[in-house]
Amino acid sequence: MEAKFYNPFEDFTFDTVRCFLTGEKLEDPLFFPVFPKWILKDYGLEDMPFKMLDENVKRYSDLTLPCCQRVYDRLEALDKQAEEAFKGGYKDVSRLDSDFLFQWIAKWVYGIIFNEIQVGIRQQVMSGEPLNFSQTLMQKFRNLHTMLQSLIHDVEFENQPPYSILIFEVDNPENTYNYRDEINTLVFSLRIKDLGIIACLQDNEANLRYHQEALDDVWSKKLHPIQFEELCARFFYSCYLFNRLPDYMVTSLDEKIFIEPMSLLGVNSRPVFDQWQSKTYGQVLENFWKPWGYTLFEIIKDPENPMSFIYDGEKNVMSTDQINLPKG
Repeated sequence: MEAKFYNPFEDFTFDTVRCFLTGEKLEDPLFFPVFPKWILKDYGLEDMPFKMLDENVKRYSDLTLPCCQRVYDRLEALDKQAEEAFKGGYKDVSRLDSDFLFQWIAKWVYGIIFNEIQVGIRQQVMSGEPLNFSQTLMQKFRNLHTMLQSLIHDVEFENQPPYSILIFEVDNPENTYNYRDEINTLVFSLRIKDLGIIACLQDNEANLRYHQEALDDVWSKKLHPIQFEELCARFFYSCYLFNRLPDYMVTSLDEKIFIEPMSLLGVNSRPVFDQWQSKTYGQVLENFWKPWGYTLFEIIKDPENPMSFIYDGEKNVMSTDQINLPKG
């Protein structure tokens, strides 16, 4: 018997009477929170406002996914295992399997996408106009949903992971919680406990290779929060510069499914990343450095050498002792 993936983008089904992951019709749907329950509780986020892309505001706890019992139980086990690891901080989280972390983050990001699409469909129905949805985004989101079904199918990512995930030890203040995502480029960051995570969910490790030199310099070091946020800015910006639309070959043998990334080169002679522009990068970095109040003017005062807390003026890696700033 061959395992088959459910594709909600085939007929654009994003209602609450079907399981978001299996497509199974639900007589009595269960609703799983998009944001992990323990994070909502520990950081008092349940009733905090979450701004949607259409500028409307929901509560964090309003963001949910309709599930069948099997998927609900699987997601609950996923969050429970993540919660236990995060209790142990950086050392325990860094030991987690990368595919597990991908599933945990992908559920989170796809959950936000699911809720955003629901809002878009409701607006389309109210306006009476057809839903205008980017084919590029649809392919990215469909790929992400396919990969997320590794939660309920026996899936193997062949040759290389379809993602880049990095975990750093960060000298965070107590009770730090700083979450960001960019759903158009499928990039995610989380600064919490004594660690920070950056995830590019559909790049076939291209961003890892792109930033390899800087990663080699900081990989084993504990980072100041401003250094971690600088790395986040670099990855969020490079995901914007990433000019490929990854494609995947999906094959199955008996009940096992293999997902193999296709080459990013193909017949395209362009570099995989568009040209880095210091001013645009500076604008991204200014946003990530808001807790420390640095302006774009300060950041790109020397356009050829934007401000950095990873490297000093001599291009040496800075230690946290050299950074005389609040942790933010």
